[in-house]
Order: sequence, then structure tokens, then C-alpha cells
Amino acid sequence: MSGDNFNGFLETFAGCVEAAERTTCLVEANQFKMDFEKMSTGWRDANIIPRYNAAGVKKFAFVVPAGAPPTLNPLAPEGPAKFPTGYFSDRVDTLGWLNS
Repeated sequence: MSGDNFNGFLETFAGCVEAAERTTCLVEANQFKMDFEKMSTGWRDANIIPRYNAAGVKKFAFVVPAGAPPTLNPLAPEGPAKFPTGYFSDRVDTLGWLNS
């Protein structure tokens, strides 16, 4: 998947978040098959995160592959987000945090 294809996916996903009117989001990225070097954090911060903020997202979580780099503190928002993002290697832990 190219970076542009991925950005298109993010736009579609943001539309789903807006339409669902949910306060938590879960992305299971444990089989993510895109080179992270193709991702544009700046583009996501400018074009996607404001949509999540406006939709009222309170928590955002990723399930990542076992052995992924250490997770960030899910209590602190990343970049322009008004919500914390957690990275977990276990789905049960992820759901526990999202529902806390």
C-alpha cells in the first residue's frame, strides 16, 4: 500500500468514526502490512486528528504485534489529539483500557 492509499484509508476510517458517534476507537494493527516509513504523521495530524477531536473521541487504541516497540503512555494525548492513544499487544488489555 502506498502512502497515498493509506491516507485514503485514514480518510474513510475518520468518516466512519464521525458517523458512528463513538467515544472510543480500536484499530487492530497486529497484521499491519505497510511500511511505517510511508506514513505521514504530519498529514495525519493536520487532516485526520482534528476530525477525531470534533467527533468527540475520548480514547483511541491500537493492538500491535507482539514484540513491537514499547508502548507510549496512554494517559497523554499525542500531537494535536485531545484524547490519549494506547498501544497494546493484547486485545483483552486494550478493551480493558478502552472501557475503563
